Amino acid sequence: MALSALPLSYCANVHPGRTFAEVAEGLKRYTAPLRERLGTPIAVGMWMTRDALTEVATDPKLVDWLQGWLREHDLTCYTMNAFPFGNFHAERVKENVYLPDWTDVRREEYTRDVADLLARLLPEGVEGSLSTSPCAFKALHPQGADVDVYFPRLVSIARHLQDLRRRTGRTIRLAIEPEPGCLLETTDEALGFFKDLRGWVKEAKDADAVREHLGLCYDICHQAVEFEDVAESIDRLDAAEIRLVKVHVTCALELTDPRDEAAREHLARFVEPRYLHQTTALTDDGRLLWSTDLSREQTSAPAEDWLGSRAWRIHFHVPVHEESLGPLGTTRHVLDRALRQVARLEQTPHLEVETYTWNVLPTEPQNGASFDLVKGLSAELQRTTSFLEQVRAEQG
Repeated sequence: MALSALPLSYCANVHPGRTFAEVAEGLKRYTAPLRERLGTPIAVGMWMTRDALTEVATDPKLVDWLQGWLREHDLTCYTMNAFPFGNFHAERVKENVYLPDWTDVRREEYTRDVADLLARLLPEGVEGSLSTSPCAFKALHPQGADVDVYFPRLVSIARHLQDLRRRTGRTIRLAIEPEPGCLLETTDEALGFFKDLRGWVKEAKDADAVREHLGLCYDICHQAVEFEDVAESIDRLDAAEIRLVKVHVTCALELTDPRDEAAREHLARFVEPRYLHQTTALTDDGRLLWSTDLSREQTSAPAEDWLGSRAWRIHFHVPVHEESLGPLGTTRHVLDRALRQVARLEQTPHLEVETYTWNVLPTEPQNGASFDLVKGLSAELQRTTSFLEQVRAEQG
């Protein structure tokens, strides 16, 4: 059974990390109360901007404080989110979250520094993971462009992680995270990308580094938005020996009846200016309709093919313990199916709840109040833990 025995992680990109002071404040204000409320071990998936990471790199005392604080509060850190490079809590993030992409050397340098920090935070005997962007957003860098840049940079990171293990004894893997609208988006694209990458590598030592240290972060919300059969998707990736290094336990928003005007009016409340909410619709003949971002125009006066589709799914991470939000559904049924399939893998991916949208949910307070966020995260972690225990029991 491949369900991790490590404490369930939650991703700290849900609270700001522009500076180290903000990272520390988030840990004190949210993480420590969350651990106390749950009363059971949890892990924190650390996230820092490039600027905060630079502070850490230039002041060793900050890492000492972080190590001590985690120990004091009985918390572990075995995974970090190296996807958002800059301010993930700016008024407008949208497509900027993909920048710099893997055509830019700053992305490689940032990832290397995150890996070095994680090597110092990892508990003894525990392997680590880093999630990263799916190379580029297609609208900014069309598919197939700059492959000769992506591959060398990823191989360079694999070499660095291989060397880091040799020097420190700590194994860390890079998990590329497919996402709607990106170079790696669908399962087919992920399979093709890794096949091409492996074919591009010529040196045996580099092939070993890629095989051991590069894999995928499988975000269940993202593949649900693609209307993929997640069990089949996970099985195909496993058959191709593409390691699922990390699984994001996430749900998308779903409009189950596009002709329901009241439900579409409710969906319009989820239009917001900070994050990109790629939207898809599945037609009766199996076609996938695509919109880069959810808009009020789309909800109020959709085109006929959207109106007549089977369902819409929106890349809006919603709380994983909820089956519905008013008249709207969620893809929790997809999440549950994916986790059952993960349990059948031989290799064990890290599991992390990543609902970063609490402060933009129309059903939640907009001021980021500590109590509300802790309460919401607690409900997500409790539900996920309970379901994982159920799956373990089913698997025997």
